Amino acid sequence: MDHFVGERQAQILAELRVKGRVSAQELALAFDVSEDTVRRDLREMAARGECERVYGGALLPGAKTVPLRTRMDEQPDRKAMLGEMAAGLLVEGSVVFFDAGSTNLAIARSLPDGLRLTAVTNTPVIAAELAGRAGIELVVIGGRVDPAVGAAIDATAIRQLETMRPDLCILGACGLTLEDGLAADVFEDAAFKRLACAAAKRSLAAITTDKLGHRAAFHVHDLAAPLSLVLEADADVALVEQVVRQGVEAHRCEAVTEIKDKKAARGNAP
Repeated sequence: MDHFVGERQAQILAELRVKGRVSAQELALAFDVSEDTVRRDLREMAARGECERVYGGALLPGAKTVPLRTRMDEQPDRKAMLGEMAAGLLVEGSVVFFDAGSTNLAIARSLPDGLRLTAVTNTPVIAAELAGRAGIELVVIGGRVDPAVGAAIDATAIRQLETMRPDLCILGACGLTLEDGLAADVFEDAAFKRLACAAAKRSLAAITTDKLGHRAAFHVHDLAAPLSLVLEADADVALVEQVVRQGVEAHRCEAVTEIKDKKAARGNAP
């Protein structure tokens, strides 16, 4: 049995080195074991200094956040559903800032054909998605692109942001708790997000269920107006009710999107 445990943990470590992050749920599917078994693996690996445990999985030691390029491939069906609902809330003719985030990229991809708005973003992949779209006037905030965040968040980007007053900030977040609100993993990214929220008339965040209850390190936005949330159908009912009591507008998707079993896609994993 120890032999199989060692093989599994070696493969987990190999995936960590490629992606920078692993999900306990996805690993359980890939190896055909329980999530408790995977969590035990991750605890043992963390004790050896091979990973750093975080909510829902693990990171490479010392990693500040999962690179945007990796996050773009995670939970695509769930993010697409959130993207469709959030895109439907945008107002014709408005100025919208698209913050960094893989779910925000899904929102950009879901914009209805012919919707007229001015889109502002500091995120190259979102800019590439919106460039040339009919009805979209695109404004790109420049500067050095942080390789993990996937967006420009340096002093140059801040100076450009300070001149703008969007109608809406579509905010990316790494976690949400009732006590601390929305938060991010990277200090500089959180500071940029706070400025974007302050510049905009209101903010909106589309949040996958796995981020609910996750306490990221750096505060971004209180759970209070003027904030709207777009949540999945399986979001905790008690949490949603408390969020609404605090003055936040909450929208829930109508159905839970199935997470596809990745085992077949990966071949004969042990």
